[in-house]
Amino acid sequence: MRSALSRTKRLVVKVGTGTLTDPSGRFDRENCARLGAELAALARDHRVVLVSSGAVALGAERLGLVRTKGKPWDIPTKQACAAVGQPHLMAAWGDALGAHGLTVAQVLLTADDLASRKRFLNARRTFEKLLEAGVVPVVNENDTVAVDEIKVGDNDTLAGLVAGCVEAGLVAMLTDVEGLYDRNPAERGATLLHDVPRVTAEIERFAGGAGSERSVGGMATKVKAARRLGAQGVVTALLSGRREGALAALLAGEPVGTVFARGAARLTSRKGWLAAAAKGKGVILVDPGARRALTEQGRSLLPSGVRSVEGQFGVGDPVDIAVDPARPFARGLAGYAAEEIRKIAGLKTSEIERALGYKYLDEIVHRDDLVVLEPRE
Repeated sequence: MRSALSRTKRLVVKVGTGTLTDPSGRFDRENCARLGAELAALARDHRVVLVSSGAVALGAERLGLVRTKGKPWDIPTKQACAAVGQPHLMAAWGDALGAHGLTVAQVLLTADDLASRKRFLNARRTFEKLLEAGVVPVVNENDTVAVDEIKVGDNDTLAGLVAGCVEAGLVAMLTDVEGLYDRNPAERGATLLHDVPRVTAEIERFAGGAGSERSVGGMATKVKAARRLGAQGVVTALLSGRREGALAALLAGEPVGTVFARGAARLTSRKGWLAAAAKGKGVILVDPGARRALTEQGRSLLPSGVRSVEGQFGVGDPVDIAVDPARPFARGLAGYAAEEIRKIAGLKTSEIERALGYKYLDEIVHRDDLVVLEPRE
């Protein structure tokens, strides 16, 4: 699995807050400069997209704000910090990569930008032009305007969405630990897992909970992102952002960090968009039998497997498919509107016309319009 990483043409590198700040929470310019040199070396043979945290921390530093332990800032304060910090973050990366002859470009996104097919394609075309020109796009969530309805939530998830947009083969997440351990790395006897063939329930338990006081995403969000990326045909690696040469060692096949294998072939362009859409416009709840038919047999979703529908959506809208509404396992384009599906849920295909008075399709979601996000329990 590792030996093939050097052949990856495009990669997304996500740099977390813990990598870009020191223990006091101040921006670590020395480490940023070192990473700039390493990214510049990678850019000679690969097309690199950088997803960078650190704007809120830089903004707080500029505003003289100190986070009180156990008392998180409210959303407007975080958004204000992001607004102040974002230009300074771009300046830091501009200096770090510019020292090696590279130009950077700022790309600010919300989940809504990627959920819209038109805006997704616009973003893809912009990324293509930047990468063709040898520019390194520096991506962050547009925190200043993002609200819950259009918010990605953390840069681990954002890195996964960007990978789908630019058709990357690898997402490397630089964090403040060496990788994923089989228990808390502070505990005696903790073992680093170098290679994870598949994200299982046990692997997710190893990931634990939330991030640090200064970051949003923890190990759990990284493992969740790795699981979804694997289903999309993308390899994910977790590496220490403090280990010198870690990225080069990873691409050379050396046993650094944790590498999550891809579990499927690369998705087509349209299915890549479906996977990259942060949220469906509603949720179709199905029974376990329907899940097996979709994830293991490559079938379409039929009315007989549908239990209920959450939300409102129209024909052709992206919708999430789930057994548990909190954990969608697939996403697809709806063949019927939400109200229509409510009327035919649980019926046989031969009963659709009698229930509605008409019939568009046999399928609620056709397999050609469906992408599996989490293939197995």
